[in-house]
Amino acid sequence: MKIKYNAWDTEYKSPFGAIKARTTVTWRVKIDEPVDYINLWLTKAEETPVPYPMKKTDEQTYQVQVTIGTSGLYHYYFEIKQSNQISYYQEALGGEGELVTSNQNLAQYQLTCYDEEVPQVDWYQDGIVYQIFPDRFNNGNPHGEILGKKKNSFIYATEEDTPFYVKDEKGHVVRWDFFGGNLKGIEQKIPYLKKLGVTIVYLNPIFWAESSHRYDTNDFMKIDPMLGTEVDFISLVHALHKNGMHLILDGVFNHVGDHSHYFQEAIKSKASPYYSWFHFTNYPTEYDSWWGITNLPKVNKANPGYQNLIYGEDGVLVKWTSLGVDGWRLDIADELPMEFLRQIRRRLSALDCQVLIGEVWEDASHKYVNNELRTYTSGDNLTGTMNYPVRNFILEILRSQDHEEAMRIIDRYLRIVEDYPAAFLKNCLNNIGTHDTARIKNELGENEDLVALALAIMMMLPGVPCIYYGDEAGLSGGKDPQNRAYFPWNRESAKLEQITQLWCRRRRKNRLLVDGRIGIISTTQNLTAIVRYDTKEVNLFWFNKTESEHQLNFGQAIFYAVPDQVRQIIVKNDLGKKLAARQGLFKKFNL
Repeated sequence: MKIKYNAWDTEYKSPFGAIKARTTVTWRVKIDEPVDYINLWLTKAEETPVPYPMKKTDEQTYQVQVTIGTSGLYHYYFEIKQSNQISYYQEALGGEGELVTSNQNLAQYQLTCYDEEVPQVDWYQDGIVYQIFPDRFNNGNPHGEILGKKKNSFIYATEEDTPFYVKDEKGHVVRWDFFGGNLKGIEQKIPYLKKLGVTIVYLNPIFWAESSHRYDTNDFMKIDPMLGTEVDFISLVHALHKNGMHLILDGVFNHVGDHSHYFQEAIKSKASPYYSWFHFTNYPTEYDSWWGITNLPKVNKANPGYQNLIYGEDGVLVKWTSLGVDGWRLDIADELPMEFLRQIRRRLSALDCQVLIGEVWEDASHKYVNNELRTYTSGDNLTGTMNYPVRNFILEILRSQDHEEAMRIIDRYLRIVEDYPAAFLKNCLNNIGTHDTARIKNELGENEDLVALALAIMMMLPGVPCIYYGDEAGLSGGKDPQNRAYFPWNRESAKLEQITQLWCRRRRKNRLLVDGRIGIISTTQNLTAIVRYDTKEVNLFWFNKTESEHQLNFGQAIFYAVPDQVRQIIVKNDLGKKLAARQGLFKKFNL
């Protein structure tokens, strides 16, 4: 008995992927032998599984339609009875499945159901983001003067110094390190960003803090003095907007710094209004902190006073958004209560600020924290997430050694595409590296050809591409702090900068790279193609990650989520084409 079903093919499941509540979904299964019955078993998370009998529509096809009434996380599989044998059809690779004889620990298909569409903002979805770690980008003061120097810190001697931390015997940083980058320096380099093709700047934290990373906020209402003043911030915002660019800020609302006036007031007296903002286990010296890092005391997000500070009428979001901030990225979204996220979204929506990106490292459609499902994709909180699964996919596919390994890697990525609502996926912030990861050049063995391929793949995928400052200039380095070196002005990689400029232009000129459907091709020669298409056109990027030239042979190629019409034109046009070692080829076809 052979069964045919593919969740990525609308002939078998329609509509594709995640659905809005109260949508009717059609499932079709094709089978080559007579059977007694086929049931679709559908389960909403934490609820009882429900069987839906499938009706025979022709000699080989069974079909069922189900209206999904409420949002949530659903899973399904098929049950088939033939004579005295009951079999189960579970998920396998490439949207297809496999027959098994036991229903224990089935690999079930996922169906995401959401309540409402997230906003789709043109300047954001059409844009190219550039992430800047403010202390490490550029100093715009005359003669490189550094203002607002902090006690018990040190300034690097040259811009070429390798970052490092001075730590005590317990591993705590005791001297924070600074290069002296500031807001004026960012404004000064807007022409460079425009030439590169960037349209959006995302800044790591800029509020007053003790450290160089500034995730230890002292005061949410003040710019860190080393970065400049509020006047400097307003000047930067105006300069960006004047140049057709937008600004996203980093919101760090899970914890504050232990030097903050909020925490300092709390440890002075239990009568302080700030005392209830924190959870003390042994007042005043022991308290809850992020990952046990004592200079980052966690804040009680259920506290009305803290809520008012963040999203109240005179709060943090209102102040900075009113000064021209266009969007926000939320640090450690997993540790912010869902209602806290919803209230942030409501406040920003009231300010006509429709970009709210959460730091989530995994598939955001089925993330559990403390046994609670995080409903990130429901439509009422985050509008997108930082798409670290894209980074994982790019690194894994460039490192993969054989066809079977590549198949598993592609499958993991396309499940994300299937699991996310389409608008949410387009809002996700894709990256090949951030301040929390090793540099892409380091990850790929210092090979700039592979870095160029990684950048190109990111630009081809659904979601908004984000370049981590300096990656386009050839900066390398391992994890924090080596990944936070100063920008190599006048020492940039001309090759990578030119490739970045090319792909920024290409991304902005080709709507398919923003709106098109996605498919992926994998061949036995370890060649891969990212395919973006609609009913009229195909954009295609072939890449050869190997050290040898290869000729395209589709004999045993696997086409993932690529419809027949698109497949035929690719085979017709590309059969026999040669791909040089560690090079790519971008092509466009009309259908």
